[in-house]
Formats: sequence, C-alpha cells, structure tokens
Amino acid sequence: MSRSQIYPVYKVKLKLAIQDPDMPSTRYHTILFVQTNAQGPRSGIKHHVTGDIVTGMHYESAEYDDPETDENFFSKELIGHTRALNYPKNWNDTLKSIPAPPKQKAFNKVTMKTEPVKSWDPVTFYGPGEPRLPLIKCTEWIEDQAISTLINAGLIHGDMSV
Repeated sequence: MSRSQIYPVYKVKLKLAIQDPDMPSTRYHTILFVQTNAQGPRSGIKHHVTGDIVTGMHYESAEYDDPETDENFFSKELIGHTRALNYPKNWNDTLKSIPAPPKQKAFNKVTMKTEPVKSWDPVTFYGPGEPRLPLIKCTEWIEDQAISTLINAGLIHGDMSV
C-alpha cells in the first residue's frame, strides 16, 4: 500500500482552563487526531468526547488544524496509522458505538457543591471518606476504550505497512 493511502494517528492532549477538584492529578482534554493533510498546514480530523460529567458527554468528530498551533496544546504522540479507504466513516461508526461518559456528578444541596454521585435513583452522594468509583472523562474514554476498540477493529495499525 502506498504511503499516500494512510494517515498518521496521534493522541493529543490539550491544557484545561479549570481542573476538576474531584480528579487527583493534572488533567488534559484528550483527543485522537488523524492527520489527513500533510502538505502545507498540517490538518485533519479530531475525534473525541465533549460535554461534561454533570450533563453527560457525547462523541464528536470535526475538522481540526495542526494541534501544535492550538493555544492549549500540551502534547502529541504518534500511536499508529489508519487506512484512507473509508475514513472517516469507519472511525465514526466505530467510535459512536462506544458509550460516551455519562452523568457522574450533581449539585448537592447539603454541601452546596457539585459532587460525584454514588447512585441515581434516588440521587445519593458519597459520604465523607467513603471510597468512590473513579470518574470517567475524555482521557479515560480515549485511552481505555477508543484506542483499543479502533485497534481491535483493524482501524489503527502500529506500522506504516497498514
């Protein structure tokens, strides 16, 4: 297969304006970037989940300029390559099949803060010191679900001879 028929796939991290106090470490908005244009300004399509964990998130793909020109750019890591054939339709179909992170927080009238929810019916919050389930956001969706699903579907390959 000739080089012109494959696109590089990157995991890109973008700085956040505000960190989530319920997440222990520095967080980034994590996306997959498929570089479809290598000539001139590098551009392509970003694949990610957007929204928040108070209302729920949803999958989105959109045209995207070179991530390194984004004012919030933090890092870009090559994770493999994808075939140009049927791209982006095959990616969108696959990624839409992965549930996006749902609502996981709500406003607690007792503490007057938005907090992780233990259960939804009825809405129950965690007590002080009670072990909590980890929150799932864009980074976990990309790193723990999207990448492995795309690899298993044969849509991301680790070498140039895809």
